[in-house]
Amino acid sequence: MSMEKRILGLDPGLAILGFGAITCQTSSPLAVTTSGSVTGTNVISNPVTLLDFGVIQTQAKTEMGVRLCTIYDDLHTLMEQLQPDLVAIEKLFFYRMGNTIAVAQARGVMILVLAQHKVPFVEFTPAQIKQALTGMGNADKYEVQEAVARELNLEQIPKPDDAADALAVALTAWYQI
Repeated sequence: MSMEKRILGLDPGLAILGFGAITCQTSSPLAVTTSGSVTGTNVISNPVTLLDFGVIQTQAKTEMGVRLCTIYDDLHTLMEQLQPDLVAIEKLFFYRMGNTIAVAQARGVMILVLAQHKVPFVEFTPAQIKQALTGMGNADKYEVQEAVARELNLEQIPKPDDAADALAVALTAWYQI
């Protein structure tokens, strides 16, 4: 028996927060009979499909509080529209301290919204996402985006990059369940 699950992937950002939602089929666990044989199968045709993707954007010259409110409001709307069962978030990657703090603030707002909607979340590092989609933890961005398009049977890579990255996070979560 399989169940449908909606997973929302989020690529945190203050200026651009990417989102990507998928619908996937999850199999019930394999059952072991009293004789020790295994029943059930994980073979499902079209186990994952694209639901939606895009970005939440805030303007650079806008006051920080207003930007965080935009993320808060838009993410609430997205959660109501998509009604995910699980959210997957890319863990912060530290590169420029000033930018990292701003992204961390946006990430805090994201986690608040998820808590208000009572939706569980999982987190993955960039290396974990690259490994899950390409088999290499050091894959480049384009290889990951190609894998997203291939996995979702898309004719082209989703744009903008932040949305493609969010779909990669959602797919990584699907691989884990």
